Amino acid sequence: MYLGIDLGTSEVKVVLLNEHHEVLGTQHAPLAVSRPQPGWSEQDPQHWWDATCQAMQALRAAHGRPLAAVRAVGLSGQMHGAVLLDAQHQVLRPAILWNDTRAAAQCVQMTERMPSLPQVAGNLAMPGFTAPKLAWLQAHEPDVFARVSRVLLPKDYLRWRMSGRFVSEMSDAAGTLWLDVARRDWSDDLLALTGLTRAHMPALVEGSAVSATLSADVAQAWGLGAQVIIAGGGGDNAASAVGIGAVRAGDGFLSLGTSGVLFVVTDRFRPNPASAVHAFCHALPARWHQMSVMLSAASCLRWAARLVGAKDEAALLAQVQDKGSDAGWAARVPLFLPYLSGERTPHNDADARGVFFGLDHDTDAAALAHSVLEGVAFGMRDGLEALRAAGTEVRRLALVGGGARSAYWAQLHADVLGLPIVTLSGGEAGAALGAARLAWLADGGDEAQVCRVPPVLRSYEPDAARQDMLQRRHQRFRALYQALRPGFAAAQAG
Repeated sequence: MYLGIDLGTSEVKVVLLNEHHEVLGTQHAPLAVSRPQPGWSEQDPQHWWDATCQAMQALRAAHGRPLAAVRAVGLSGQMHGAVLLDAQHQVLRPAILWNDTRAAAQCVQMTERMPSLPQVAGNLAMPGFTAPKLAWLQAHEPDVFARVSRVLLPKDYLRWRMSGRFVSEMSDAAGTLWLDVARRDWSDDLLALTGLTRAHMPALVEGSAVSATLSADVAQAWGLGAQVIIAGGGGDNAASAVGIGAVRAGDGFLSLGTSGVLFVVTDRFRPNPASAVHAFCHALPARWHQMSVMLSAASCLRWAARLVGAKDEAALLAQVQDKGSDAGWAARVPLFLPYLSGERTPHNDADARGVFFGLDHDTDAAALAHSVLEGVAFGMRDGLEALRAAGTEVRRLALVGGGARSAYWAQLHADVLGLPIVTLSGGEAGAALGAARLAWLADGGDEAQVCRVPPVLRSYEPDAARQDMLQRRHQRFRALYQALRPGFAAAQAG
């Protein structure tokens, strides 16, 4: 038995996997995000631990006997968050999250001081990454910065609570801007940009390697046995890739979670920061990946459901599905820019915000919902074009994340991207399943056996009849952003 724990932004998910690739049980515990100022996004790390223990207690109540047979635990989690500990290992302040945009000015300063940063780190300096957060802290909360003894990523905070060990792994560390991504090691020069050294950083292992052993107290509280190992694990997207068997060069997926991701595996480090494409280490040795990332995806649909007073996202989707097959209706709905938290690929624009364009007296909840779904798909199309500009071609994409539950949205993505989209058995388990597979590998599992591709549940082929209409709307979508970009910057400047 293998256990996967995924620390997301909106929930902690745990998955119990056996050696026959059967998911025997899953449990969830919700999380809330604090936004104390516009553009800020924070969570209390203690809440992560409480939610993890809550999910594990529920899993123990439902599956106590197989849980006791777990041999290894894998971790995945939201990337880029900054957890700050003092010399007594006390948390100094709420963790600053991946979708926090306060550090835009620090990104400019860091790049000016070290022009080679994008080539070493594989990425442009963006506010979501971890290093600019520490630069912001140094400038705005110097008393807190002076007390920082350790910097941990979110899932690695859980590892420390589980084992007492400070360890990270390559895929998550690659999202800090402190890693030399080609060498898979901390960069002293990048650390020095933010006044840090290796002493502040956790040790590094590969995601499929053993990182620690579960402490006796935690093992007893969760109903696990003695000597349970903890795998290095992976950042949420790299772990999701392992979960669906995307481990060979050219394999890829589309994730519709809180954020939206296009992920393609590469067999070497291939940075292209000019297109705001991310180049990270994979969670498996000797592999890397390219990603395009939009900061708001399924979270846009959740926001729209609240906006129109729908019971939930499913209720809103039910309204749009009745009309969405009418291409004439779909061609007339407003355009939506999905930049509720700013944007990464391809714009690298922390100031961008969401926009409905073209509202009229006939606009109803269904029209707004379709606009949101289409706007996210158009954002993904921009990301696909950025990947292609970086030399990456994609033949087919597996759809994962919460958005994978909507056949309507899956077909819309196939139409907008012009690519076949498939959903996979177990794809809804996402990063938690990948974390469990990494635990299996750390326990000695064979990669070909552990990382196999799950069966296809459903395939979605692009509808040629909709291509011209969607192409015209996508061109207007892009022109709208370019026209509004100066206004976004002015609005954020006050």
